[in-house]
Amino acid sequence: MARPHRLRECDFCPRLIVTQLIRYSESGGFVRYLVALHHVGSPADNAFFSICDIQEKFRPAIHEYNKVISTAQKVLKASATLNIPVFATTQNAARLGPICSELSLPPSAFQADKTAFSMMVPSLRSALSSEKSSSYQVAIVGIETHICVTQTALDLIAQGHKVYVLADGVSSCNEGERGIALRRLESEGAVVTTSEGWLYECMGDASIDEFKAIAGLVKETKKKTSDAVQTLCKI
Repeated sequence: MARPHRLRECDFCPRLIVTQLIRYSESGGFVRYLVALHHVGSPADNAFFSICDIQEKFRPAIHEYNKVISTAQKVLKASATLNIPVFATTQNAARLGPICSELSLPPSAFQADKTAFSMMVPSLRSALSSEKSSSYQVAIVGIETHICVTQTALDLIAQGHKVYVLADGVSSCNEGERGIALRRLESEGAVVTTSEGWLYECMGDASIDEFKAIAGLVKETKKKTSDAVQTLCKI
């Protein structure tokens, strides 16, 4: 049996690519190659999940706050399964209280209290710089969309990170502020998407070990996700 051909960077030219891939496929390596290629650059490789100021004190004031909380809960569970680091802030916790009790942060989560509006406090900057990548794909949920979420996203973009604002997980006191802020963030380079869309992008392939658990979580939270999307994703 002929020795399988090993793909090299120099093989990728128009005259050689079809022949080389056909040879490589004889050993079954082509399928493995495509799976590996599919995962290159996917958010799960260097993702970070940020929870911005989801505190009990804001519950009566924020538009559809319970839907923001339920989205954060879902993504927290998924982050544990996908081994995605979590960073959570509180805004002046001495006055505004702790994170909502529904959100069970993992022991490994980075946490910080702040008075600045942006989450990019020294501890988060340090956490990002001490991890494996110099450029992260950061998903954000929390409040308020037009203040702390916006300033956090702009700071992250300025530092070279790719930002995903999960539209079904952000809100403001005034409903009208959300759409304006999300449109602005999109124009500044952020990706405005949904929590489910981001999670599936993180996985990239149904063959990964974690897919079954994430698919189960999506099914379990289907009603809450539908409610959040119908309410918060009209921008």
